[in-house]
Amino acid sequence: MSLRDDQLATLKAAGKDFDYYNIANLDGIDHLPYSLKVLVENLVRNIDGANITDEHVKTLLDWDPNAEPSHEIQFTPSRVIMQDFTGVPCIVDLATMRDAVKDLGGDPEVINPQVQSDMVIDHSVQIDKYGIADAVQQNMDIEYQRNGERYQFLRWGQQAFKNFRVVPPGTGIIHQVNIEYLAKVVMSKAEANGNTLAYLDSCVGTDSHTTTENGLGVLGWGVGGIEAEAAMLGQPISMLVPRVVGFKLTGSIPEGVTATDVVLTITDMLRKHGVVGKFVEFYGEGIASVPLANRATIGNMGPEFGSTCGIFPIDNVTLDYLRLTGRSEEQVALVEAYAKANKLWGDASDPDYVEPQYSEYEELDLGTVVPSIAGPKRPQDRILLSEAKSMFEKTAPAYETEKTVKDPVAVSTDFRGDFDIENGDVAIASITSCTNTSNPSVMIAAGLIARNAHARGLKPKPWVKTSLAPGSQVVADYLKAAGLQDDLDALGYQLVGFGCATCIGNSGPLLPEISEAINANDLTVTAVLSGNRNFEGRISPDVKMNYLASPPLVIAYALAGTMDFDFETQPLGTDADGNDVYLKDIWPTNAEVAAMVDGSVSREMFLKDYASVFDGDHRWKGLDVPEGELFAWNDKSTYVRKQTFFDGMKATPDPVADIHGARVLALLGDSVTTDHISPAGAFKAFSPAGKYLTERGVEPKNFNSYGSRRGNHEIMVRGTFGNIRLRNQLLASVGEEVTPGGFTYDFLAKKPTTIFEASRDYIDNKVPLVVLAGKEYGTGSSRDWAAKGTVMLGVKAVITESFERIHRSNLIGMGVLPLQFPAGESYESLGLNGTETYDIAGVEKLNEGVTPKTVHVTATHEDGSKTEFDAVVRIDTPGEADYYRNGGILQYVLRNLMK
Repeated sequence: MSLRDDQLATLKAAGKDFDYYNIANLDGIDHLPYSLKVLVENLVRNIDGANITDEHVKTLLDWDPNAEPSHEIQFTPSRVIMQDFTGVPCIVDLATMRDAVKDLGGDPEVINPQVQSDMVIDHSVQIDKYGIADAVQQNMDIEYQRNGERYQFLRWGQQAFKNFRVVPPGTGIIHQVNIEYLAKVVMSKAEANGNTLAYLDSCVGTDSHTTTENGLGVLGWGVGGIEAEAAMLGQPISMLVPRVVGFKLTGSIPEGVTATDVVLTITDMLRKHGVVGKFVEFYGEGIASVPLANRATIGNMGPEFGSTCGIFPIDNVTLDYLRLTGRSEEQVALVEAYAKANKLWGDASDPDYVEPQYSEYEELDLGTVVPSIAGPKRPQDRILLSEAKSMFEKTAPAYETEKTVKDPVAVSTDFRGDFDIENGDVAIASITSCTNTSNPSVMIAAGLIARNAHARGLKPKPWVKTSLAPGSQVVADYLKAAGLQDDLDALGYQLVGFGCATCIGNSGPLLPEISEAINANDLTVTAVLSGNRNFEGRISPDVKMNYLASPPLVIAYALAGTMDFDFETQPLGTDADGNDVYLKDIWPTNAEVAAMVDGSVSREMFLKDYASVFDGDHRWKGLDVPEGELFAWNDKSTYVRKQTFFDGMKATPDPVADIHGARVLALLGDSVTTDHISPAGAFKAFSPAGKYLTERGVEPKNFNSYGSRRGNHEIMVRGTFGNIRLRNQLLASVGEEVTPGGFTYDFLAKKPTTIFEASRDYIDNKVPLVVLAGKEYGTGSSRDWAAKGTVMLGVKAVITESFERIHRSNLIGMGVLPLQFPAGESYESLGLNGTETYDIAGVEKLNEGVTPKTVHVTATHEDGSKTEFDAVVRIDTPGEADYYRNGGILQYVLRNLMK
């Protein structure tokens, strides 16, 4: 008997009996943080005797708050959520797996997500039209024209796969739809014995801000596409048991302060504290007064303060939010009963409450928070609003060059008339993003600012591109119900779309006359947005400085028209009587905002808007979609292509083989990130990806981005290792200049060339490839194409001094062998420079069911001499060994499903 059998118990909720795994009586559970209790339940429920054992559970129950992370566990998420940029490749792989099953003589319909998997199409709307009554309709028409191929494919997937749902374009932002509808907090499913099992909702997503759900008490975070696919197919995700930072909240938000100010303050504090790789958990009596929307706002910014999650426990605030957003009373009762039965109830005033132990501690008195913005290029660079003008004056000169014109520049437009623009002017003031549009208090505050400004005769400056992109249709409903949308419209804040817009760079073009004036005169203009990311170049190619602010402050900056502004001493304009109007004159009180929220946000709105959430509008329903269990691939498509991972795959894998005669494709230094490896952003016509599209009749203006073409492996493999900041030292080893970007030396053709073109030469001549690198290889976001592109280039092994954990597991998941130099050694210390040929012996032991601790590497130099060493094999779990023996995780899962 295992713990899994021992802990199965019965729970009663809303008059029904549920099976559940009881963790409340396990020794050591009482003082664990909430987030680790969630992991305990996850492990107990998924014990399989191999990858997850009783010993793993005991290790977690014996957690030492002061220890550094060293114990690896397997986390099995209950759900997967995707947005359309990162989710398309996942569905391409599933569709290709169906073809592979058919080729092997099996039933293609065995390929389905094994857990609930949802995609919200929210990353493709762009703000082309704004400031007009039907902007949202025009932008959606353009969106469908741009993305028709991708949407046809996803619509097919919606019909073809079980456990896979698609929320069509124009519905809302992935994270807002998640917390308002998709998240269950406690899930239930029918079992083979006729009973119903209740278990904790946990969810990983292909977007870093999946942590928004942490505000609901749902544990989850953003992962790369390979981990997402593995989780969809029922496979666990390897992770180290983390340190947990306890963050105590006390007091209440003072007058004039918003949830955005709170989250920017917390981001500032936790960045300074250092929480990368750690869990952050909010606790204490003070959290009972933190509304759920504010909790979600805080959780959303987890990637910005650097932690894996930023979670709140389940309590009465959670239950109230579930009721408000239309969840059934039966579901609310189940959440309450389950949380209390399993010691997951987070009410610090409860007599049975036991305060968790944490590895580290932080505390914030909410009463000390003051209005803030963050910028000009990082979310953690908080600026007090009272100091914003002086800080702008201090930082702006760094963005100017000898070409920058200091005097005002005249601009003449048909759309907004004639005006002058100058350095510091706000070119974009956008209310957007999952951080704030899920929070009624800041959205209503923005509407009230608009109402008060409109009443006093104030308008945004004509050079400001104004936009309102709510995170769900409910936001539009309550703004309309409150009568505030008319006031927003009067200030140019018409609806432009429901999706992730300005925050990911979908701000759309500025007026051409403004763009031309900025670039011709090298002006330093600014953007203000209610988002969570403001990195350089992210918001608009015309804008150098980007600032994060609350929605009401976004409007305030649109009225001011410049970052070079002091709201305390400078008026925003004058009213009809000639009186100066200051920000304090139009800023609503906390009581006004709260009353308006209470009077205009209703449960009925959520029930109405989510009643047909998967149906879509006439555009979605009108797509010409192929039917059937297999996708009808279009060989001419440049967006969606059938993957090649399963070409020639057999029902039983061939034995793994030692590697002979390998050449080095890239010789890299320390801290090579997944951003260096994985294709991202725009690309030029002369790049391998650009040439591919040009040859197929696509003009450079229609290239779109690597992100939008992630469903086409031909584009992505051509961009792998193509980052303009990558420096391949192999070129120096052969006496060539190290040209930054995706370049290497082809030892067969004896010439420098692109990494992609060299890889084709090696593959054609059956020469395997290796990559040599330094410390911390693969740090950064867990980009799936960093591993997918590597294997498609013909790389069989990567030898480094150390790996970032997720990229190491992703390489195994694609059938690439991760090896480490002996402790204390590097390619430099061993006298290697990449000009050698490599033989790797001992890999074949894996065929005997054994994972060797080391393999023997022989590097043969050009003069025939040899350097030999034993490389450490970084296949760390039995599951990873299975993946590698099968040529990758997808092949492993496919073969198992066929059985």
